[in-house]
Amino acid sequence: MITTWDPATTGVLRLPSGRLVRGRGLRRPLPAGPAPAFGLYLLGHEPPPVAWEFRWLHWPDFRLPSDRAAAADALREAWERAESERVEVACGGGIGRTGTALACLAVLDGVPRGEAVTYVREHYARRAVETPWQRRYVTRFP
Repeated sequence: MITTWDPATTGVLRLPSGRLVRGRGLRRPLPAGPAPAFGLYLLGHEPPPVAWEFRWLHWPDFRLPSDRAAAADALREAWERAESERVEVACGGGIGRTGTALACLAVLDGVPRGEAVTYVREHYARRAVETPWQRRYVTRFP
């Protein structure tokens, strides 16, 4: 049985394929409603424990992932799982690192690399992908 997000849920990005992924900031309270089945957490330190399966990428604030190969692998896993599960991608504020990761998911979903940041800014958060090097990372992903 497929159990994904309600597309009207705050922070949910619909990719062109129809996959739904929730982006959020971990400094805010967990939103009401169903919990994720899988979380991808982009932080400079290990995240606190959660009740669902998750993966942590060492990704300091305003920077890029420390291990690019591990990041590509984790993002591909999140994209694949989003076809049939509630997947969330989150960092501290839910804008820079989360936006960058969501733009990479858009690339995996078929959005051209040069258009992925614009796609995420239009459909998720207008300030998503905060730094020039995060934008460049998306244009070179995977």
